[in-house]
Amino acid sequence: MKIAVLSGKGGTGKTFVSANLAATAEAATYLDCDVEEPNGHLFFRPKDITQREVYRLLPSFDAKKCTACRACVDFCKFNALAMINQSVKVFSEVCHSCGGCGLICNQNAVSEIPHPVGKIEIGVHHQVVVVSGILNLGEASGIPVIKSVLAETGTGDGPTLIDCPPGSACSVMESVRVADYCVLVAEPTAFGLHNFKMVYQLVSLLQKPCGVIINKAESGNSPIDAFCTQHGVPVLCRIPYSEKLASLGAKAQLACACDEESAYLFKGIWKRIYSEAGV
Repeated sequence: MKIAVLSGKGGTGKTFVSANLAATAEAATYLDCDVEEPNGHLFFRPKDITQREVYRLLPSFDAKKCTACRACVDFCKFNALAMINQSVKVFSEVCHSCGGCGLICNQNAVSEIPHPVGKIEIGVHHQVVVVSGILNLGEASGIPVIKSVLAETGTGDGPTLIDCPPGSACSVMESVRVADYCVLVAEPTAFGLHNFKMVYQLVSLLQKPCGVIINKAESGNSPIDAFCTQHGVPVLCRIPYSEKLASLGAKAQLACACDEESAYLFKGIWKRIYSEAGV
């Protein structure tokens, strides 16, 4: 089973939830798709780490073959190509590596060259396989790295936890694409509700079943509770605001391994997820 953990913004506890769910499952695969700021490995401290570089293909134009016909420039809907002084200029930041310019060229003037965009690291923490995607500084899109991370789905035994990037942009859509079930982590505030609505709309458009974990919850109902009741979204758990949990998180320690109450709480979340997903 592949479970994506999302949040409308950073700092809600998305990595805290996904890392502890993976650790509670004992045998699991943890995929850190938050490739701009991967920090799940800090909780696991994996061993036996291996690395693999991630590349994407960029077009290269042979000036001797190119006739400056502009077919490739006109074809590119991302405006990644421009004709300057009868030669093609490539703007790599907006190139989607679709290969269309090579297909449209009648002169065979286009070839593709690999461009490094990041790397993935794979290690082990007890029975959890930990996979982290790391985007190179200055790269505009983490999609190629996320795809490489997702290719490791099911590397270990048990369920796969996908720690998505925050928000609801293209990188989040790519991370959620393979998920069987989505866990939305939200804060019980008006601002938290605003960001929660964005990711809820995203998973609804993708027709993914989902449940909500309200983190840093206090007594009484919150705006998140009212929204979930109105839209029939199951609340999987309310994790209370706790200085102890905050302290464990600041020390990059797994709460389920250090606190019996937290271990019981996350085992309960697993039961709710399996129940809601019909597993």
